[in-house]
Parts: sequence; structure tokens; C-alpha cells
Amino acid sequence: MVKPSDRASRKNEPGMIGRLPRVYSHIESNRQPFLERLFDYLSHPSISAQGVGIEEVSSYIAGVLDRIGLNSEIVPTAGCPVVLARREAGSDRPTVLLYGHYDVQPPDPLDRWISPPFEPTIRDGRIYARGVGDNKGQHFAQILAIESLLACNASLPCNVIVFLEGEEEVGSPNLAQFARSHGAKLAADLVITADGPVHESGRACITFGVRGVASFELRATGAKSDLHSGNWGNVAPQPLWTLVHLLHSMRDEHGRITIDGFYDRVDAPTPLELEALAALPFDEAQTKRALSVEQFDVPPDRSLVERLSLWPTMTINGLHGGYDGPGTKTVLPCTATAKCDVRLVESQEADEILDKIEAHVGRVAPHVEFVRMGGMDPSKTRLDSPFVEPLRSAVQHAQGEPPLLIPAMGGSLPEYVFTKILGIPAFGVPYANPDEANHVPNENLEVERFFAGIRTGAALLTHLGAMYRPA
Repeated sequence: MVKPSDRASRKNEPGMIGRLPRVYSHIESNRQPFLERLFDYLSHPSISAQGVGIEEVSSYIAGVLDRIGLNSEIVPTAGCPVVLARREAGSDRPTVLLYGHYDVQPPDPLDRWISPPFEPTIRDGRIYARGVGDNKGQHFAQILAIESLLACNASLPCNVIVFLEGEEEVGSPNLAQFARSHGAKLAADLVITADGPVHESGRACITFGVRGVASFELRATGAKSDLHSGNWGNVAPQPLWTLVHLLHSMRDEHGRITIDGFYDRVDAPTPLELEALAALPFDEAQTKRALSVEQFDVPPDRSLVERLSLWPTMTINGLHGGYDGPGTKTVLPCTATAKCDVRLVESQEADEILDKIEAHVGRVAPHVEFVRMGGMDPSKTRLDSPFVEPLRSAVQHAQGEPPLLIPAMGGSLPEYVFTKILGIPAFGVPYANPDEANHVPNENLEVERFFAGIRTGAALLTHLGAMYRPA
């Protein structure tokens, strides 16, 4: 790797950054062909949960990367293949890894889509299609940024690796092992991911981390079949009550998770993180109106930004058993199931937390079956990283305003693969609108945000290249 220079020694900076307006003009003059190519990409389904279109789309996007001047390869995994592409700029240049995923969520329910999910359509300044925000449209903007830089210059300002996986929407089950086995192919100075929405205010942002996630299922059983509640009530075990009491033992009325050792590895925020959180604009009253709620979850004195960045959660995703049709049915069900997830913060680990929950279940309700459904560790990069200034400057150059700095987003991405397995700092620079409707019908991306994403991608690589000199 190369070492960052200080600002005074950036002799190449004016030349590099001074050429960006020409790149922006190229992007603007190619709006229609860029949209047409994005539409073609979006029209190819690639649904990892159903195994639909994966081989076709991995080959498709590898071909796109080859045609713009990168050297691509399709690397098999135990599941869906990975697409890797590289372009060298020189040993004295930084290496930037651009991560994304070519798989998308299933489009169901289809009857809720205004236009077909794999027939991209523009309405009221937005592109509607499955995957346009999550994440095909965003990483395609990065690819077009690379193409635009090459169209206007003899070379790229950085060494670039494009890394697209095909299993993000099913939890990236093979990504960690791929990184361990192919670390040399992924060696980089930093990782940039364009995924998720910008800040809810509409402001551009840089995210420095994500919460992890661990999912599990609880299965309780009673008699061999459903029973008459009058004939067998007080006699046969009641699985639903068993789960209700078990779940109640896991979280108290103040919102504190009561699993032994659950909070042992929750890090206190740094002064820089607290400063960044305090600078984030948020309107709690507006958020409550948008959710149609009168109050947030307990505890009531915790701010909105703290809830999403600093604290873990436990959520009951579903509680199932017995009869839920119209009218009444006096039945005593023989089985009950609860599906739950936990969102994790640095430095918690998914396996360790699942171990603690399993031990709790064993103590409180030993006859309930505990089933692990998978997990993903959290990730965090320091806010005093030397890459922060060029990233922030690049976003401002491309979009006209400084980005907000978000210590950790509430959702989960497999960034731990880069930060914890490969030891590479990872940053999120999302391009999508806050109401992109990813994972649900009518997923969309504002047209202007797509083009702002292309400009931003070009600016990021340029500003990062300008901060370096030979070691």
C-alpha cells in the first residue's frame, strides 16, 4: 500500500481535480445512453433467494466491466459466483475497492407494483424497477464513473477493484470464506460501498459503520395435535403461553434486553462519534408523524440518532400458532413459533450473542427448541481516518454540499468482512433517495440522484488519488 501525503505535498491535486468538470460534462452529455444501459441491466432478474438469473447476470455485468476497460473474472463460491474486476493505475496510487451486489430481492407481491418490476419505467423523475436502489443502480453508477474517467483521461487516478457478490440479499453466507480464501485479490487501501439511502433529510452522507444482525427461531410444542380448549385447557401444555413467557423474560418494560452478558461488549461512543451524531439533522416529531405513532419505543429519553447508531435491539419478527381466522375457534394449539432478530453494535459478535440467547432459553424454557438462522457481525471505521477529508471533499465537489458523517447506520451490510477479516477501512457513500422502497413493491431511484452518483463516484476516485504521492 502507499502512504497518504499531507495537503502541502499534493502536487498532483490541482491537475487531477481540475479535470473533473470535463468528466462531469461527459456524464451530462451521455444521460440518455447511460439511462438506457441502466435499464437494460435492471431488466435482467437476478433473485438469489429463488436462484433466478444469477448465472446470466453475473456474466452480463462481467461483460460490462470488460468493455469499459477493466479485467474481469467470475469466481465461483459455494453459492452464487462473485464478479471481480480490476484496473491498475500504478504502484504509487491507492487501491480502492468498490463493493456491491448484483442480486436483488424477490419482487413479491407483484400486484402491488404500478409497473412490472423488471420493466424499468420513469415516472415523476424516478426510475421504478426491482434493484434500482438496492443495489444495481448504485453500483452501476460507480461503473459509469470509472468509464467516464477513462473516457476523459488516459488512466484512472487510483487502482480500482470492483467486487460484486450475488448473495447479499440472502445474508452473504459465503462472503467471509471467499475473503479468507482470496484475500490477495481483495487487497486495497479502503472500501467504498454505494448502498442504502442518503440521510432522511435528503443530505448526502458518509457512513462509517453498520449494525450487525443475528436471527433465531423459537419452537415450542405441546400435545401431538390441536385440542379443544374446554376439554383440555389446564391439562395439555400451551405452547403459545410458553413462548409469551419466554419472550417476556428476554426484554423488560424499560426496553433493556435481559440476556446475561448481552451488553458486555457494547462500546461507549467516542467523542468524535458523539460530535457527528449531534450534528445530524433530525425531526423527531416529523418521524413520529411519518410512522403514525405517538411515541418511540422505550426508553423514552433516548434520541433518534442514538437509537439507530449506538444501541443493539431485539425484535420479535413474528409469533405464530393456533387459529387467526375470522370469528372464534376455541382451540388449544399444539405448536407455536417465534421468529426474532437482534441488531448488534461494535464490538458484539453474532455467534457469541446467539450463544448467550441459547443459554438463556435453556435456563428459562428448556423444552423450547432454539434454532439459529444466521448472523452478520457489525462493523465500524474510525471517524479520524485519513480518508475522511478526501471523501468529504469529493462528495461536496460533486454534489455542492458537504456530506453528513454517520458513525453507524441502523441496518446491516457485510462490511465486517473488510474491516475485521481483511483489515481494510470501509465507508458507505449512498446515492439513493430516503424513500427508495427497497425490498418492497415500487422500488425507485430518483433520476438526478443516479447522475449525482456517477459524478460522486468519479470525484471520490479523483480526490483519493490526489491525496497520495509515492511512498
